[in-house]
Amino acid sequence: MPSLTAAFSSPEAKRRHVRQLFATIADRYDVVTRVLSYGLDAGWKDRLVRAVAPRSGESALDLACGTGDIAFRLAATGARVCGLDITPRMLQLSRAKDRTRTCRWTTADMTALPFADATFDVVTTGYGLRNVPDLDAAVAEIVRVLRPGGRFASLDFNRPESAIVRGVYLGYLEAVGAALGWALHGDADAYRYIPASIRRYPGARGVADRLARAGLREVSVRRLLGGLMALHVGTRGT
Repeated sequence: MPSLTAAFSSPEAKRRHVRQLFATIADRYDVVTRVLSYGLDAGWKDRLVRAVAPRSGESALDLACGTGDIAFRLAATGARVCGLDITPRMLQLSRAKDRTRTCRWTTADMTALPFADATFDVVTTGYGLRNVPDLDAAVAEIVRVLRPGGRFASLDFNRPESAIVRGVYLGYLEAVGAALGWALHGDADAYRYIPASIRRYPGARGVADRLARAGLREVSVRRLLGGLMALHVGTRGT
């Protein structure tokens, strides 16, 4: 796998790196997500779904859906759900879980969504915005495919504003990521990508500003795990 420095050298380099990385870690993704969240990940995803409050029959899109955790939660509310991911292996795992064909699954890039304007009542993403090669393009696409009054929510790592907290947090993720990478994949950089991506991420406030500029209103940031994680929620204006 290319070095982490090379991975962030351009949007296209990041796109290639993310696609290759998630193909590599897909089969261990659920386990690692739970380890890095101290087992709190499921509760955060429940909270995300409550925040957008899907209603039966509404259309919902889960971006960077991974193995389907959020998509299945949305479907349990009676919504009609499409899960989208750039990594085919993730979608293979999602389909394998979806024995009753609850959701539709689509392979595509978040910066170029294959849907018409104003298609969805709800759009969600878990750990998605931090990984896109062009954050503003992804946000613009999210707003484009939302119907007026549609709701959006994103769960992701935060970039703490305090330099001291940020240093400790990223150092911890570096150490844990390296250990997990060696143990699971024989590659210390596999999960070091997480702190590397956080360093280049605008953080909760910066993401909220981008969402508002793109056309979402009532944008809120709900800080989780003492502010180390963040849940963004917003509504498309009419």
